Amino acid sequence: MPRLQGKRALITGGTSGIGLETARRFLAEGARVAITGLSKTALDAARKELGDAIVIESNAGDAAEQGKVADEIRTAFGQLDVLFINAGIAELKPIGQWDAAAFDRSFNTNAKRPYFLLQELLPVFANPASVVINGSVNPHIGMPTSSVYAATKAAMISLTKTLSGELISRGIRVNAVSAGPIMTPLHSGKSKEEQAAFIKQIPAGRFGQPSEIANAVVFLASDEAAFTVGAELLIDSGMSL
Repeated sequence: MPRLQGKRALITGGTSGIGLETARRFLAEGARVAITGLSKTALDAARKELGDAIVIESNAGDAAEQGKVADEIRTAFGQLDVLFINAGIAELKPIGQWDAAAFDRSFNTNAKRPYFLLQELLPVFANPASVVINGSVNPHIGMPTSSVYAATKAAMISLTKTLSGELISRGIRVNAVSAGPIMTPLHSGKSKEEQAAFIKQIPAGRFGQPSEIANAVVFLASDEAAFTVGAELLIDSGMSL
């Protein structure tokens, strides 16, 4: 039997990369799927590719919009079994080049919005339910130029444990997947020289594939992971060793 048969799932940032691949896998595993995205063009393309998925236009950086997302999920599904918090941005630059507006943009998108989406979804979650947070290897390795991005992801990884302690009595498990460099649009658009520089940091000598992260998210979303609570699964080819 498919591992997510009958589960109702929301994937934020589901129009490309890890989010889109996870949506494909969830559908293949029997889930009913909704995705969010900001670009109408990308949402239309995802709708065409995914077929039965529900698409929700939402600004990932606007905390006030998260109530609208929760309302649409309640209308579409009634309740929610799985949430994959995936939407985010990765701005990398030296500390001297940051300003307050860019700093706030990263934290609003990567930490504040997901936090308030979770808050809005609390009455919608089924019991049991699974939340999977897309973290990052960056808080573990001290990579130059990643100070703000790593801080936003460290905040979300921290929520994996604190919200687990708070929500497990409600039947909600919270876990995280933290990936190394994955061949998504973030990296596929880089020059061969830039890609080669990244590959030198990866013990496996290659980028990871979105499917390798989606596999882990399927596990954490499924009943196979019913005893997995507050865990962070590092999928980084050993970069954090």
